[in-house]
Amino acid sequence: MKLIRSLLLAGLLVSLVGCRSNNSQSQQAPQVREPIRIQLDGKNPAASEGVLDRAEGPLRFTVGHGRHGIACEGTTFEEGITPLGTFQVNAILSKDRFEMAPSLVEQSGKTEEELRQTLFTNMNSIDFKGDGETGEYGIGYISLAPVPATEQPFRFNTYDGVFRWYSFAIHGTNDETRIGKASTGGCLNVGQLTMGVLLDTVELGDQVVISSDSPCLP
Repeated sequence: MKLIRSLLLAGLLVSLVGCRSNNSQSQQAPQVREPIRIQLDGKNPAASEGVLDRAEGPLRFTVGHGRHGIACEGTTFEEGITPLGTFQVNAILSKDRFEMAPSLVEQSGKTEEELRQTLFTNMNSIDFKGDGETGEYGIGYISLAPVPATEQPFRFNTYDGVFRWYSFAIHGTNDETRIGKASTGGCLNVGQLTMGVLLDTVELGDQVVISSDSPCLP
């Protein structure tokens, strides 16, 4: 009887070890995140749409793009022109969230804490349109870098006396009537509700795929 109990106990221990091993493997399996997909319509900007896949179902949202048109994939970013292609999130900035690729923090010449405390507030204090209104990035700014990397003018600089990060991005707006129009400096703008969801969902390294059936500028 003792021998039978010993064999049963040994079998139970092997079973438990096996369960732990399987659970560990499933926990370590990388989570596949679908890219955010944005389709631009150069002829009818109001039809430009983004899709964010979520567990509770896809979020579809309207976007605005560059006032001077759409650029072909692999081009250098220019003022007022929105580029097509695949991009990777390298910074997420808002009042309550700061995440930035370590290489960018190093490039800035400032500490991560300094950037966390001041960068988004500084950037959002600039009146780019010269109409006396600030807050032109709305509640958030999601910086995008092209994949594969191409030569770009993106950098930290001082604009109108204010230190900022200059890049291509998805950002909010202080004027919701500009969404769905060719009205931006080249970035993609979205409404406050959409930006709120993106800020709660997007992670560093996520991909954004921007495409269009409209003619693009070389």
